[in-house]
Amino acid sequence: MTTILIADDHAAIRAGLRMMLEPDEGIDVIGEAIDGDQAITGARELRPDVVLMDVRMPGTDGFRATEVIVGETICPVVVLTTFDLDGYVFGALRAGASGLLLKTASAEAIIEAVRAVVRGDAALSPEVTRRVVDAVRTTPGGSPTPPPTTFDDLTAREGDVLRCLGDGLANAEIASTLFITEATVKTHVSRG
Repeated sequence: MTTILIADDHAAIRAGLRMMLEPDEGIDVIGEAIDGDQAITGARELRPDVVLMDVRMPGTDGFRATEVIVGETICPVVVLTTFDLDGYVFGALRAGASGLLLKTASAEAIIEAVRAVVRGDAALSPEVTRRVVDAVRTTPGGSPTPPPTTFDDLTAREGDVLRCLGDGLANAEIASTLFITEATVKTHVSRG
């Protein structure tokens, strides 16, 4: 039996994932978390085989929770996200996720990803695999894309966030000013 902890701040997503997973006789959803802190605590206490982790959650986000869970070698993490943005993809992989799927994935795809990471393999959504392969191919020596070294290397949005930081704004103020979430601000800050 493969045990799973679901971490997502939306009750409907957690319920939907549970409904998709529980009919499989080899899977048991043993817990849920509404934020990264609960995911970390739940993983420590329940010791699931896999955590299905959202990235955008209040408080401790899924990136940080993944770093802690994987860093403590509790279990592998499969990130489930609505966004297939490079910052989310590479951020999840840098945090130590063994898999990344879009929330539009079928029940079969999620179950197969869970089984893959339990076996010690990785699982990437087909929608993002090409970008990961291209990123490795296009960097010197196949190493990960280096962080930007000059202002010109930043995306337009990363530049906007950096300017707000320079004005002394906190992450919440930047999010409000730029009409983005605080988690998105944190993603841009971590890249810049």
